[in-house]
Amino acid sequence: MLPSDPAAPPLPVRCAIYTRKSTEEGLAQEFNSLDAQRECAEAYILSQRQQGWIVLSQRYDDGGFTGAHLDRPALQHLLTDIQGGAIDAVVIYKVDRLSRSLFDFARLMHIFEGHGVSFVSVTQQFSSSTPMGRLTLNILLSFAEFERQLVSERTRDKVSAARRKGKWMGGFPVLGYDLDGSRTRLMVNEAEAGQVREIFGMFLRQRSLAATLEEIQQRGWCLKSWTTRHGEPHAGRAFNRHSLVRLLSNVLYVGEVEYRGKVYRGEQPPIVERKIWQRAKRLLEQEHGREHAERNRQGAVLKKLLRCAGCGKAMVPGYTARQGRRYSYYVCRTAQKHGARACAGGLVSKGRIEAAVADALYELAGAPQGESLRQRLPPDRVCWDGLESSEQRKIMKMAVEQILYDRHSHEGRLRMRAEMAGEGGEEVMIHAGRRPLVQQAAPENVERSAVTAMAGGLPRITKLMALAIRLEGLMQEGVAKDYADLARLGGVSRSRITQILNLRNLAPAIQERLLQLAENGNAHGLTEGALRQLSGLVDWREQTARFEQLLR
Repeated sequence: MLPSDPAAPPLPVRCAIYTRKSTEEGLAQEFNSLDAQRECAEAYILSQRQQGWIVLSQRYDDGGFTGAHLDRPALQHLLTDIQGGAIDAVVIYKVDRLSRSLFDFARLMHIFEGHGVSFVSVTQQFSSSTPMGRLTLNILLSFAEFERQLVSERTRDKVSAARRKGKWMGGFPVLGYDLDGSRTRLMVNEAEAGQVREIFGMFLRQRSLAATLEEIQQRGWCLKSWTTRHGEPHAGRAFNRHSLVRLLSNVLYVGEVEYRGKVYRGEQPPIVERKIWQRAKRLLEQEHGREHAERNRQGAVLKKLLRCAGCGKAMVPGYTARQGRRYSYYVCRTAQKHGARACAGGLVSKGRIEAAVADALYELAGAPQGESLRQRLPPDRVCWDGLESSEQRKIMKMAVEQILYDRHSHEGRLRMRAEMAGEGGEEVMIHAGRRPLVQQAAPENVERSAVTAMAGGLPRITKLMALAIRLEGLMQEGVAKDYADLARLGGVSRSRITQILNLRNLAPAIQERLLQLAENGNAHGLTEGALRQLSGLVDWREQTARFEQLLR
C-alpha cells in the first residue's frame, strides 16, 4: 500500500454550532447570549481551518429552553441532520449548553458516536475519544446536573415563601382580576367581578352545574381575555364544565392563595363573600358525591352502550333529587361538559330507555331467528326485572353493540351484536317517550309518515302492516325504484326492507284484519316472525286457517 500524500488537503469537517439559553430574557437584543456563543464557536472553528473544519450556515439556536430535557426544536433539528449524514462535528460553547442531564447527555453521545460525529466544547478542552476525556466529561456533566437541581430547589423555595406571604406568583390570569403595572399583584376588575358574583349566584339558585353552564353560554360569557408581557393577545375561551368547577372552587375569590394543598391569606382583595363561596363549595361536593355514587352504585345497565345521536359521544348516567324524590337519567357527555349549545342531545329517563331496550330484546328473542338471544335472556320480562342491575348489564353487553338515542324524536337505533342478530335483524328502533314502544328499523322518512298517520297506541304489528303498504306505495309513486333504494333512504339493510314488504304477500283479508287490530286490541300471538312464516305460504286459504289459530 502506498503511503498517503502528506501534501493532500484534509477532508472537510462540517461543523454545526449549537447554542442554548434557558430563559427568553435578553433575546430581543441586537446581540444576545446566543450570538455570543455562536461567535465564540465560529472563532474556534476558524482556528482549525487547516484541519479542514468549516462552519455550516444552518443555525441551531434554542432560546428560552431548559437543558433538563431533550424536547427542544433546534436540538431535534440537529439530531435529524446528524442522522441524515449532513454533520461531521458538533461545536458548543460549554457542555451544559447541550444538556444538564447526565442521562440525556449519555444518550446524545451514543447518537453522535453511532453516526461518526465528533463533539467539541470550546471552553472545556477534552477529547471524548479517550477514557480520560470521557471521565472528565462525566464529571463536568455531574456538576451541571447538580447545579440545575440546586437552581430548581432555590426556585421552589422562593415560590413557597412568596405563597406563604399571599403573593401572586404568575400563571394564567383569572376572571375578575387584572395584573398591576409590575405584573406582581392582582387588582379587581369590577366588570368581570360582577360576572363572577353572578355565576356564584346562578349556581346557588340552579343547584346544577349543567344548568349554570347553559345559562352562562346563553349570556355569551367567556373566560378571561389577557395579553402576555410580549404583547401577544389571548382571547377568552368558552366555559366548559371543568373551567366552571375551577372558578367555583378557586380560593382567590375569597382573598386567599393555595400552594401545595395549603391555603394562605392573599394580598388581593376578595370578590365573593366567604359565606357564598362556602355554600358553593358544599354544593360542589354534594354534586361530586352524587356523580361518584352514580358511577359506582346506580347500576346503569346501558353504560358504555348508549350514545347520543346528535354528536356521537357517550351518554353517561346521572340523577337529580327534587323534593325528596330521585330522578335518574342518561345525559349526553358533550352537553354535560359544554352545555346545550355544544350538543342538544340532552337527557333521557333511565327507566324508560332501559325498559324500551329490554322490550326490544324480548321482541327479537320471540322471533324464529332469536334462538341465540333466547338462550341468554330470562324466561320473561318479570324475571328480567327481578335481576340485579349487574346481571342485566352483562346480558346487555353480550347482546347489544350500540344504541344511538335522539332526544327530539325520543327514538333510538339499537344495533345488535352479529352473533345475536338473526338474518336482517341487526338493528331495531326503540321509542323511549312517555309511551314506550318498540318497532323494527325502517327508513326514517317513510316510518315517520306512517307513524304520524296512525294513533300512538296501535299494536306493533299493525304499524308494520301499514308501513309495508306505505313502502309499496312509494315504489309505485316512483319515489324509490327498488328495495335497494328504500334501504338507502332509511339507512337500513335491504334484507330488512324485504322482511317488511313480505307482509304484502299475506291474504288481503289478513292484511285488513291486521290494520283493524286497534279497534279490538287483540294482537295476542301475532308476532312479526309468525306472520312472516304465514306470508311464505302460497295458498291464502291455508294462511287464513293458520292466522285464526294464532288468534285463539
